[in-house]
Amino acid sequence: MGDRRAIIESCYLFSSAADISLEMLAACSSVQSPPADGPLFREGDPSGGLWIIVSGLVRIWRTDPQGRELTMWLLEPGEVVGEIALLDGGERSASADTMGATRLLHFPRDRFRGILRQDPDLAEHVIILLCERLRRNTEDLHRAAFYDLGARLAMKLSDLAMAHSDQRNGGFVFTRKFSQTELALMLGATREAVNRNMSKLTAAGIVSVVDGYIHILDNERLKRASRAS
Repeated sequence: MGDRRAIIESCYLFSSAADISLEMLAACSSVQSPPADGPLFREGDPSGGLWIIVSGLVRIWRTDPQGRELTMWLLEPGEVVGEIALLDGGERSASADTMGATRLLHFPRDRFRGILRQDPDLAEHVIILLCERLRRNTEDLHRAAFYDLGARLAMKLSDLAMAHSDQRNGGFVFTRKFSQTELALMLGATREAVNRNMSKLTAAGIVSVVDGYIHILDNERLKRASRAS
């Protein structure tokens, strides 16, 4: 149980939780290793609980009426999955897939809600988390409405570089491969359209792709490209 408590304490959501809450959370939690590159849950499923990502990535996505997928979030270790349906008791509002080998810490819905009622500081952090994600959704809607695909691709590369790159030789080298299909799913675009815009950034000497890894060669010019509408 000590390892589970250490995982919980390392998560921002629980940083202000009372000691007794941490003990109860650790006691009711369980470590899970779902299949790599497989479904965690599907939109419309009933809520069974909340997860902390211990290792790996989880992709949150939805489909439009034509069945096209849009990646809404790429969640990383230390982030939580499944908080909306956990709190309102409704169905899952989106689908979630693991990306590669992933380990999660799971909390049953009823036990977590009981602990939440006893710990106002923990409840406040949950509210803050929901507000942060609402702000990110608002920013994504703003980008989709007012910026063309080239600018949105530049923004997305900058966002991904913050979490998935190492600084090297004045630029950034991604530590994880992102295919053009994955980028297209994040941007609500076709792979062909992403390919055309990536080719423009490459031809301009702003980015390169080496063995499937994206290199940001000129971060300042990438930022300028992200401001073009």
